[in-house]
Amino acid sequence: MGSRAIKGRKGTKTKNKKAVVLGILSVLVACVAAGAFGVITLCNSWLQDLPDYQNADAYNSAQPTMVYAADGTTLLAEFQLENRDPVTLDQVSEYVLRGTVATEDERFYSHAGVDYLGVARALVNNLMGGALEGASTITQQFVRNTILSDEMRDISFKRKIREMYISLKLEEQYEKDEILLMYLNTINYGSGAYGIEAAAERYYSKDAKDLTLNEAATLVGIPQSPTYNNPIDYPENCLKRRNTVLDRMVSNGVITKEEADAVKAEPIELNPSEPSMTGILAYPYFTSYVRNQLTNPDGKYAYSTSELFKGGLKVYTTLDIDAQKAAEEAARAKEEEAGDPFEVSMAVVNPENGYIDAMVGGHDYETSQVNMATGEGGSGRQAGSAFKLFTLMAALKEGIDPDTLIDAGYKVELVGGEPVYNVNKKDYGTRTIKSAFGVSSNTAFIRLLMSVGVDKVIETAKSMGITSDMPSVAGLTLGIASVTPLEMAEAYATVANGGVHYEAECIVKIEDRNGNVIVDNSEPQGERVFSKEQARAAIDCLEVVIDDGTGKAARPANGQEAGGKTGTTDDKKDSWFCGVTPQYSVAIWLGDRSDYSKAKRAPETAASVFADFIDRMIPANATEKFFEAEKPDYKKDYRDEENHIGGYYSRKKDKDDTAITSKDPLDAADTSDDDEGDDGEGSGPASEGNGPNSGGSSGGDSPGSSGGDSSGGNTGGDSSGGNTGGDSSGGNTGGDSSGGNTGGDGSGGDGSGGSTEG
Repeated sequence: MGSRAIKGRKGTKTKNKKAVVLGILSVLVACVAAGAFGVITLCNSWLQDLPDYQNADAYNSAQPTMVYAADGTTLLAEFQLENRDPVTLDQVSEYVLRGTVATEDERFYSHAGVDYLGVARALVNNLMGGALEGASTITQQFVRNTILSDEMRDISFKRKIREMYISLKLEEQYEKDEILLMYLNTINYGSGAYGIEAAAERYYSKDAKDLTLNEAATLVGIPQSPTYNNPIDYPENCLKRRNTVLDRMVSNGVITKEEADAVKAEPIELNPSEPSMTGILAYPYFTSYVRNQLTNPDGKYAYSTSELFKGGLKVYTTLDIDAQKAAEEAARAKEEEAGDPFEVSMAVVNPENGYIDAMVGGHDYETSQVNMATGEGGSGRQAGSAFKLFTLMAALKEGIDPDTLIDAGYKVELVGGEPVYNVNKKDYGTRTIKSAFGVSSNTAFIRLLMSVGVDKVIETAKSMGITSDMPSVAGLTLGIASVTPLEMAEAYATVANGGVHYEAECIVKIEDRNGNVIVDNSEPQGERVFSKEQARAAIDCLEVVIDDGTGKAARPANGQEAGGKTGTTDDKKDSWFCGVTPQYSVAIWLGDRSDYSKAKRAPETAASVFADFIDRMIPANATEKFFEAEKPDYKKDYRDEENHIGGYYSRKKDKDDTAITSKDPLDAADTSDDDEGDDGEGSGPASEGNGPNSGGSSGGDSPGSSGGDSSGGNTGGDSSGGNTGGDSSGGNTGGDSSGGNTGGDGSGGDGSGGSTEG
């Protein structure tokens, strides 16, 4: 009964149907709401880790780092990952401005960063099977190419949502023209050109403001496909794209159809220019050294490539343009004298702060990027007797007076090794250490090193700035270690300034892209490594070399006080001169940069390059004197009998040690003041702690005098003017005979240069 009553009621089925429909709708609404909530939640999650889009630097991520000389205006380099040259709006052709909007985003001035109408149109077109097209606005393209550049190749909804969101926010921050300009300064125009100015320079060698309609339309069409619309590599594609741009400009009222047709009848005529691939604009050896210092991961700056090439830094270097020009001119003059294949490299350091004032890495950077001044790309070269300064300084630190007598005879025997000889087996007899330094006696400085200890010589050299490996053998004092001119200039500067070591520095300061100073080397702190008195004593010895020793060719003509030391390797493939004035420390190398086994022997010496440089830099009325100081506290009556120091020593030559006679003018004894003749390493170390093999190794040449240091009947006089076989005079004392004495290489009796003991 009950059931029949229910069945008999009207509207029951209708109510049930409504309930079902309502249930289904509820479920659908719930699903849509849940889906919408999920989409919103998902989109919000995509926006959690956005870059700082409110920071203007984020949109200028590839600003070049500018490198300047010490004058703050001479531009040495623009280091950048992209060929980019930002400009202002008034520096861009109107054809480019309006053509870009007409082609890339015709509703640019009406939308808020995202063109929803364009998105709908592109979606319908793509779904209907039309040619694929995008709907990215100029703002979106700009965001994609700058702040979201790392996500550019990520084809996903996530990237698109992030791009759209930042674009909307960007339009809240900037005016439309500002966004258009940022776009034009960053977009890729192919062939390595980023930004409209770089593109105008790359393809037409002109400024962006001077582009014609034909040229502007060509460039506007490239960003759609920077590779395949490139007019250099794909001229036909580029021509079609240019014509498309012209059509868009007509449809948007930028130009008339007649103007477009006239340009379409014209070919694309390029006038391309090649941008610097390295970013180096001037003085490449120095500038590349600066770049390497900035990016050396083990150095004190250690910038990453991204930080340097995209950071927008301003780097102010130590390079003195006047000194650089003078150094290059002096180097070129010597190279002309020496002829091919010989080159000069040199480093000039300011003794007061360690600043690198000038650097010549070789003759031609384009031919070889190996920097002979720093060893970058290669290695150093053996410095010969220029290394004797470190033995001298070690002796001074040990309290040994340079006026102490030492055996500078023609030969020194080494236990367990080959004997070492002076140049041409010349016998300089007993003379002062200072005089032996002046004539560059190998034997005397082997004895001095063995007396002081090779470890102390190495320690001294390191404290003065030598970082290259140094073998712990007696031959070290003869320059068997390979070093660079920059190391030697840094080390010699320690003497010139009175005993304070400054690390050679190429950078004064660095500013970030906002002008904040982030590196300041304007007041470098040096380290005192020996006393002012010891430094003055060393300068006295260095002056003897130029005044009366092997370095006469280095004497400046302007009257500037100077000192230095010559250096020549055993086979004369390397010629060195390291010189100092109060203003400059200069190290010079002359030679053939070829592999050492194939290198030719230098026909000239490096000494005169120093004089040439100093004369160019210092006027006669602007010379300065070295600092004055008292004598150091020396050990009284220092004596080392084992090494023949502190007394008079003489020996006759062995029968098999006859004088060297050579027909080769490079081997002959001195014939002019310009020939140093001193050499360094012989054939390399004989055994640990014992020094070099002789192998014909030679020492100091025979200068015109020994500085008056030979006295009291010693046999230290050398032959006048460097003439072998001449009569002995000048610097010999103690009753040396002159005028009629002969003796060839100075082997007559126990005397030197034919002189006899008084």
